[in-house]
Amino acid sequence: MPTGVHLQDARQQLFDAAERILLRDGPSALTSRAVTDEAGCAKGVLHRHFTDFDGFLAELILDRAAQMEEHSARLMAALGVGAVEQNLARALSALFRPVPVAILPLITFRDELRIRLRELRPGGGIAILSDATRAVSAYLAAEREAGRLSAAADIDALTLSLVGGGHLLLADRHADRPGPAAVERFVTATPRDALTT
Repeated sequence: MPTGVHLQDARQQLFDAAERILLRDGPSALTSRAVTDEAGCAKGVLHRHFTDFDGFLAELILDRAAQMEEHSARLMAALGVGAVEQNLARALSALFRPVPVAILPLITFRDELRIRLRELRPGGGIAILSDATRAVSAYLAAEREAGRLSAAADIDALTLSLVGGGHLLLADRHADRPGPAAVERFVTATPRDALTT
């Protein structure tokens, strides 16, 4: 591998390379060598920008988790507009795009990575899942306050059902990704007394 290749934005190019590997080959294929080969640079480039590979992975995950804020903002912007079920279905499909879904097993199976993430982002929870949970919970609470959900709706239980079920529905990277209608059917199957006033 040539060592003289200059990367304008090495961090972003390495992140993008890791993302391509995740989508194409899955989390088990993600190694420092695979990332630098995919990015077309020497292995030392990664170590000039990150303390080690787990440090790189932690920064990648936090970068991709930050991108979820845009989808969370769109969900909140839908407050009071359209059907709650359709808003939630669109949000789950956006929050559980292929890259965030591919990242979750990486977090689950790398102990050192979870430790790094807790150090970088205290407060518990698994990055990506906790971000999706916060977004859905805030939206549900706001819709309940607006009278578009039952006043008796258990927001915590409803959030866990939607986020957990949505993740399971959209998690298989080898199967055809369920379309909007399938996700909406899942959301609509949520207990009716929770989603109606």
